[in-house]
Amino acid sequence: MNKFLLFRPFQFLLDLITLSFSFEMGLILVNSSFSNHYQQHLFLFFLLSLCWFLVVGLLRPYQHTRLKFHVFTLIYRHLIAVLLFSAFGIFIWMLLQDFHLPRLQLFYTFLLFWFLGCVWRTAAVVLLKIYRANGNNTLNYVIVGYNETSQRIKRFYDQHPEFGYKFYGYYDELNTQNKPSIRGDYSVLNQILASNQIDTVYCCIPRVGHPLLKDIVEKSNTASYKVKLVVDFAFFFSQAPSLEFHGITPVISLSSEFLDHSREYISKRLFDVIFSSTILLLGSPIFILLGLITKITSRGPIIFSQDRTGQWGKKFKIYKFRSMHVGARLGHSEGTLDKRITPWGRFLRKTRLDELPQFYNVLRGDMSVVGPRPLADYDVKTLMDESPDDFKLILSVKPGITSIGQVKFGYAGSPTEIKQRLRYDLLYLNKVSFFFDMWLIMKTMVIMIKKQGK
Repeated sequence: MNKFLLFRPFQFLLDLITLSFSFEMGLILVNSSFSNHYQQHLFLFFLLSLCWFLVVGLLRPYQHTRLKFHVFTLIYRHLIAVLLFSAFGIFIWMLLQDFHLPRLQLFYTFLLFWFLGCVWRTAAVVLLKIYRANGNNTLNYVIVGYNETSQRIKRFYDQHPEFGYKFYGYYDELNTQNKPSIRGDYSVLNQILASNQIDTVYCCIPRVGHPLLKDIVEKSNTASYKVKLVVDFAFFFSQAPSLEFHGITPVISLSSEFLDHSREYISKRLFDVIFSSTILLLGSPIFILLGLITKITSRGPIIFSQDRTGQWGKKFKIYKFRSMHVGARLGHSEGTLDKRITPWGRFLRKTRLDELPQFYNVLRGDMSVVGPRPLADYDVKTLMDESPDDFKLILSVKPGITSIGQVKFGYAGSPTEIKQRLRYDLLYLNKVSFFFDMWLIMKTMVIMIKKQGK
């Protein structure tokens, strides 16, 4: 039995209690009560309860997976449900106009119902994740097939104990290399699955062959576990595989370009053009002032340019206000204490003002406002030697002026720091959205104002 199913009736019951309380508060706020038109109010509440039951049946707002059980997801789904519920409620109120029921009562009811629903959902997510992180309400899982992909699955759950998954071992054909790491071969796996202790089986393709996969799936029909396939897409420059059906044949589509020819790509590019044009136009006096100070405080050109690696490995020249002495050896930065950096350059870097000319790169299409940081040649060499798969993934999206790595980490001064910043930037590939971009832009502005740039 799915342990999460027990939470769904509780959610529905709590929403009904919340609706009842919101309805009563709506009456109080409009200076009315059940004593006036008691039967009419009771009849309206009964109809509203039926409407909510209908909305729940249509939208199924209580069906959540553990991995998608997030506050913002629940609040968004609750908002959609309340909007549809409000439409039904307004229609009912129009039919019952002869009852002379105050329309403000409905407004307060819907508003309070959404607000209180958001409150208890937020509290439920926080409390449930704390409960699971402490080892309660867990699901047991095994991984069939031992390779780098299967290890990433385990690392993911190790880093997120709040999802409540407990690891029961790797299972694969025994050999001298994997013997210390795996719990047993496929015969041991069959014994574990037969014990009904396992909730989820992750099968790593291509380590799991077709006969074994078929056997695991067939046994799942009578056992209590789910089967999930894990396919290693790291070889491909793609973060957006999608499943298509050609008749009854499933086909996995691997995009050759990240977000290209999609609504998200078009809206992101439109935002980049509007935002960068506005900065370049309105900020031109600041650009001139920064350029003059750069010229006066140290010998050399105002603008520094350097080859960087962009999307799909395409080279382009990045532009910045010069923050180093002329003739300084290029290489890994040592932060704002680097002796190659001028005193004025330290201020530029702390406030990130040296990055402003890159809005020209954004306007040209070389970069985006938000995205992983563009890599210099020495960074590329480091990542190709030590993290080639992650490097391939980072090339699937257009580089940006600011990024998660730039906000959380800052300038990288060593190969180790380059890899650490890359880990942050890789997170962006799964978070591309307008609202997340705006959050990163605001975080960057806070860093600029507080001069916290690293």
